[in-house]
Amino acid sequence: MLNLTNVTEFILLGLTSHPELQLLLFVMFLLVYIITLVGNIGMVILIRISPQLSSPMYFFLSHLSFVDVCFSSNVTPKMLENLLSETKIISYSGCLVQCFFFIALVHVEIFILAVMAFDRCMAIGNPLLYGSKMSRVVCFQLISFPYIYGFLTSLAATLWTYGLYFCGKIEINHFYCADPPLIKMACAGTYVKEYTMLILAGINFTYSLTVVIISYLFILIAIVRMRSTEGRQKAFSTCGSHLTAVIIFYGTLIFMYLRRPTEESVEQGKMVSVFYTTVIPMLNPMIYSLRNKDVKEAMNKVITRMCLRK
Repeated sequence: MLNLTNVTEFILLGLTSHPELQLLLFVMFLLVYIITLVGNIGMVILIRISPQLSSPMYFFLSHLSFVDVCFSSNVTPKMLENLLSETKIISYSGCLVQCFFFIALVHVEIFILAVMAFDRCMAIGNPLLYGSKMSRVVCFQLISFPYIYGFLTSLAATLWTYGLYFCGKIEINHFYCADPPLIKMACAGTYVKEYTMLILAGINFTYSLTVVIISYLFILIAIVRMRSTEGRQKAFSTCGSHLTAVIIFYGTLIFMYLRRPTEESVEQGKMVSVFYTTVIPMLNPMIYSLRNKDVKEAMNKVITRMCLRK
């Protein structure tokens, strides 16, 4: 018989146990979080107010920026609080809520990246039919799927997390409530949760990544057939930023969630998760703005208008 206990709270061990590093990490992650908020919210506002950024590609990009804000805000504030706190406690219900939004937003983001790849495929492969094929109604339908599917999938996954039992040990070897360390820490109910996590992650990552790969194969064929050198350069420019974001995001997530939870994988995953929970949301606006001529022009126009008003 297992000595099951009613857990009401967990202790997040965080990134380091060295007190002298915690203040430095707090300042560093606070700056990253501020840059993330400013960059992504700024990108959303810029797309909304700039007529030249009214195409479907920027509509999807604004949703990617919105999800990045939510994704970072789900993890970073609690991490910053724990870096300055001695207790580092998160309630059981708070842990489940964090798990729910984390899983939901991960799925929303991977499918938005897939939708963006499909959009680029339509724009480069069928430029004459692009306006009619990617109408406003179609864009809303395409962007609705990631949100609906992501939150429904997360609800099921969180219910399986709720089915985990803990035998007195309440220390999570992580800086947020993630599935792998929770599974490693639990003493019962892990079988279903572990295999459903691997199956769900495998199916959803494979499905969305397949859409991205097939879309880029068609894009590559369309680019090779182009006669204009300028057209090829523009196509590579618009796709390069998206492909960079896809490779970084998928690479880190696959490393984290497509492995069985062990002491070694949990410790390695903690370091990798810093990258996709804080760094990637900060980098995405930079990737899309620095590599995109239209975004840079729209930004210059907005800055010029603000300066003239003053």
